[in-house]
Amino acid sequence: MSNQFLGEGNIGKEPEVKQFQSGNNEPRFLLRFPVYFDNPVKGKDGKFEDKGGFWANVELWMGEEANRLADLYQKGQRVQVQGRMIRDTWKDEETDEEKSAFKIRARRVGILPFRVEEVVMRQSSGAKEERSERSEQYRDDFDDDIPF
Repeated sequence: MSNQFLGEGNIGKEPEVKQFQSGNNEPRFLLRFPVYFDNPVKGKDGKFEDKGGFWANVELWMGEEANRLADLYQKGQRVQVQGRMIRDTWKDEETDEEKSAFKIRARRVGILPFRVEEVVMRQSSGAKEERSERSEQYRDDFDDDIPF
């Protein structure tokens, strides 16, 4: 059985990253953060009320880029999450009761442009050095004798 999940919500706290080693393979990283998926409904007065929203942990399994993404995602950010909804079950150690909660195993998490103050785009230092080396190479090949 397969299910698909697509929802918008706000990140509830700063993301956490956990590293898992698997034998001789490169480690896998789990990026996890809670999201409140709201359900805004417009009332008769024209104002929106939340009707039936819910919290769910969002999990992204990935490589080392998880640390970079943990810095990118922030508490309060509006995100769109696409993935699968999974029911987690466990036994509470204190009460010995069976507990369950839903989580989202995400394939994609997009940042929506709400509450974004600033976006800064810049090249990595490696790209600048490579571009500089190429431009030097082309300058050496340039012939100053222009035929017109």
